[in-house]
Amino acid sequence: MTVARFRSVVIDCPDPLALAQFYAAIVGGTPRVEDADWVVLEAPGVPRLAFNLEPGFQPPSWPREGGNAQQFHLDLDAGSTWEEVDAAEKTVLGLGARPLLVADVEDFRVYADPAGHPFCLCRIEHP
Repeated sequence: MTVARFRSVVIDCPDPLALAQFYAAIVGGTPRVEDADWVVLEAPGVPRLAFNLEPGFQPPSWPREGGNAQQFHLDLDAGSTWEEVDAAEKTVLGLGARPLLVADVEDFRVYADPAGHPFCLCRIEHP
């Protein structure tokens, strides 16, 4: 028996609309502003993402350092070849991401979104 159903991944940030637009440009969908503090992004095949205003937001560090360690990150399927990952990398960098670890390690590369949250572009084998 389930206790609850999954609703959203909520991401705290200093500018909810800007961060929702960043992720919409990557995974699709259109951000919906529910109020100045809360923006929702829903796209087919993607868990609902919600962006919450946090005025004192401090981005997590990666790799982990001291008391401000990473709490979570998103893994994004960028395709099954490194060429597809290269193309995705070019896009996310153009949207304002910054590289944290771009060596082809373990089939992923790590970036920070414009608010500083780590996320990975993953090379996923597709059957």
